[in-house]
Amino acid sequence: ERPYACDVPDCEYTATTASHLSTHKRKHTGERPFACGEAGCEYWAIQESHLKRHKHTHNGEQLYACDEPDCKYRAAKASYLKQQKAHAQR
Repeated sequence: ERPYACDVPDCEYTATTASHLSTHKRKHTGERPFACGEAGCEYWAIQESHLKRHKHTHNGEQLYACDEPDCKYRAAKASYLKQQKAHAQR
């Protein structure tokens, strides 16, 4: 059940929790409460998880590694790793 509905006209988004709806509404308002804080970086995020992922661009950390033999590919996001795994189908 998704009892929390967005009240923005023409938006059909519904959520299971009030906090998910609150986060969604930031897409409409443009609110970005999470600042990077890195010197010279003006990045602000809608969600704290987006900020954490962004910070890897500054330190070069790549959290996800391909598990294919002899593949050294690493990525900051799991979805990038899934895209790269096409080599396993060749």
